[in-house]
Amino acid sequence: HLVEGELQKMLIARALLILLLVALGAAELAKLDKFDTKFEVKKDGSGAVVQKGNTVTVHATGTVKETGKKFWSTKDPGQSSFTYQAGVGKVIVGWDQGCLGMKVGEVRELHIPPHEGYGERGFPAWGIPPNGGLVFEIEVLNVK
Repeated sequence: HLVEGELQKMLIARALLILLLVALGAAELAKLDKFDTKFEVKKDGSGAVVQKGNTVTVHATGTVKETGKKFWSTKDPGQSSFTYQAGVGKVIVGWDQGCLGMKVGEVRELHIPPHEGYGERGFPAWGIPPNGGLVFEIEVLNVK
């Protein structure tokens, strides 16, 4: 038979474990519908929303997921913001779909699997290996 104090300790430990599991679950990255790219909002935005066909200007920093090596950043010396047409295949799939719905001022971290990035070929000139996963931090500066 358990002593009343031991039973209370077990119940408290169980409650703490449940709270921990709930907190860990809440920290999971959001997943895009119909795509495998995941994202985390680092900073909320409040301006215009990125929609298919918009011309979008962003700051972006890309790293190789497996190595953590930065391969490109618009914030590096000599670089400038990047402008593209959203949702129409002008950039890799994970970026294209991962930025839809962002607002001006929003910062997202995109976790892009190889098949929605540069795939089996990688991008050797930038140090992205074949089947390399990507992590991009994107900040929306302007939407037209």
